[in-house]
Amino acid sequence: MNDEAGQKARPVTVFGRCGFIGRHVVQALVGAGWRIRIGCRRPELATDLRSVGPSGRIQLAHVDLRHPQTIAAALAGGDAAVNLVGILTESGQQTFAVIMLQGARNVAEAVAKAGITRFVHVSAIGADKNSHSAYARSKAEGEAAVREHVPQAIILRPSIVFGPGDDFFNRFAAMTRLMPVLPLVGASTRFQQVSVDDIAESVVLALDGRAVAGVTYETLGRNTTAVFASAFV
Repeated sequence: MNDEAGQKARPVTVFGRCGFIGRHVVQALVGAGWRIRIGCRRPELATDLRSVGPSGRIQLAHVDLRHPQTIAAALAGGDAAVNLVGILTESGQQTFAVIMLQGARNVAEAVAKAGITRFVHVSAIGADKNSHSAYARSKAEGEAAVREHVPQAIILRPSIVFGPGDDFFNRFAAMTRLMPVLPLVGASTRFQQVSVDDIAESVVLALDGRAVAGVTYETLGRNTTAVFASAFV
């Protein structure tokens, strides 16, 4: 049975569902009444998400961030866009420069050309063009590219994200079952973790106009509404 409400729902394109955060963002958007087109490099890995919402509420599209025409096709007819694409390590052609700089630039440029004004770009805490970390530099450069093409974009900088299926805390939990001693980054290392559900809610609220356009937000969590009331930068 087709979802009649879904046919009238607001259309949004989400880039990068195949990641951990993406699944939760899609679920939150479905719950908030959005009709979603998921653009990712391997849509065959996202077929399970079709069961998240009513029939017809979620579509899949092949998108290669290196090819702007695939991005434009995924955005066609949309009212909003969310860019979640990112990698933690480089592998082959999947480099920081290609994915988090050029990819972010291509998405933002396509969003601007499509006339879409509601755009959320998810970056990462510590993004800094002067960082010694190539990852942090590419995140900052990606943010700059987004601002260049879509000045009103809302940029979110979450810290380490935890939740079912995450790559960080669940990896440490598995290690505790296998190793008598856990390796630490440093004796004074601190992690300001944030729930993946809170990140998903932040994306929904931002698209619903609860965040200030053109602002970058770094502190996210259960007080998301309060955070959105005060600009970070």
